Amino acid sequence: MSLRERGFFELYRNDPERADALVFGRRAGIGRRGFLQGAGLTAMGAAVGGLIPFADRMPGGFIPAAFAQGAAAGPKPLKMDGKAEIMVIQERPLNAETPEHMLDDDVTPNAKYFIRNNGLPPDPAADPKAWKFKIDGEVNTPLELTAGELESRFTQVSYKLQLECGGNGRSFFSPETRGNQWGNGAAGCAEWTGVRLRDLLQAAGLKSSAIYTGHYGSDIHLSGNPQQVTISRGMRIAKAMDEHTIVALRMNGVPIPRIHGGPVRLVVPGWAGSLSAKWLSRIWIRDKEHDGSGMGGFSYRTMKTPMVPGGKGDEKDTQILESMPVRSIISNPANGAELPDGTRQLNLRGAAWAGDKSVQAVHVSTDYGTSWQPTRLSAPANRFAWQRWTATVALPSAGYYEIWARATDADGKMQPHVAGNWNPQGYGGNPLHRVAVLVKA
Repeated sequence: MSLRERGFFELYRNDPERADALVFGRRAGIGRRGFLQGAGLTAMGAAVGGLIPFADRMPGGFIPAAFAQGAAAGPKPLKMDGKAEIMVIQERPLNAETPEHMLDDDVTPNAKYFIRNNGLPPDPAADPKAWKFKIDGEVNTPLELTAGELESRFTQVSYKLQLECGGNGRSFFSPETRGNQWGNGAAGCAEWTGVRLRDLLQAAGLKSSAIYTGHYGSDIHLSGNPQQVTISRGMRIAKAMDEHTIVALRMNGVPIPRIHGGPVRLVVPGWAGSLSAKWLSRIWIRDKEHDGSGMGGFSYRTMKTPMVPGGKGDEKDTQILESMPVRSIISNPANGAELPDGTRQLNLRGAAWAGDKSVQAVHVSTDYGTSWQPTRLSAPANRFAWQRWTATVALPSAGYYEIWARATDADGKMQPHVAGNWNPQGYGGNPLHRVAVLVKA
């Protein structure tokens, strides 16, 4: 059978006993434990490529990560000058995510950085330093600035800042939600250089009525209509005044590549990436919550109270997605890695982040969550940088293993086993990360 068919995954989620029967020949009336002690275990071992040392601890009705690896092979690699072969999720507009094993750098290189577009990039700037944007609305002195003036008139700062798409993790929801089916890879941590937005707002002079921002970029709507705004999101003034919210000019020491929003873009770390307007043209200071494209309905909103997964939902029972939830990834080894005969320990690496918060711990498991061990977690390079972690785990014999990682934020909130708080647009899906490895016999 093809392991790439979505029906396979839906079957496991909706009827795990029937899935076991169809895939591994499990007979009715035999519990999961009994199933994994006989022919069923042999069949599953054959499917994943080896013996399963901790099979007796495997939860019932879950899909082995080795199968998920086969399903994830569907997206095609990006072919673009200056970019690594990250995986294309959507071609128009172009959206591409970075597989977790390619996020193994302390600072994400431009070549490996994910791509998130809502419209089409504008034409390249003939003179990047002449690029203009304005700050207007509830300010005493509206500003119109060029990129060159940003460099010459204001203090430059550099921070390593983690960004992720608001829909990162969307593919983990069941049933499927609307939007691009991102895994964990719509995220990255680059070093951004530019001007603190608060310095610009102080230069413009915020009025007492200023409570919210509205962001606009020069990207082109898919319809081609120059009057139609692609997306315009905003944030509370408190977030705009955070010292790490910047109007950026450089990415990892070079002018921001056009595909990543150059020559000028916003960087709003910790919150949904849609706030970090690319090809920045305007920041509108408002006396009320912004109501631009991407601010209404279920767009970038989660449910205040849990709803039935797959239901219609009530727009009145939603709240704006702001700080992103805690997440960890395993960046080494890659999912599907094969290790040589005799391998009895494995060095792990990964990253973790938690929106506005720091990460207090990352734990890993090799026995399907029966036991967990702490990792060595590094402090962030600065606030809003992701935190790298390492660990060494024992592999008692040859066979198939799953490495699980889960992070806990500073408030004690831990990644769940499955994506929770289902919402129609699929925001906040942050289940623990799993990778499959096979130690050859």
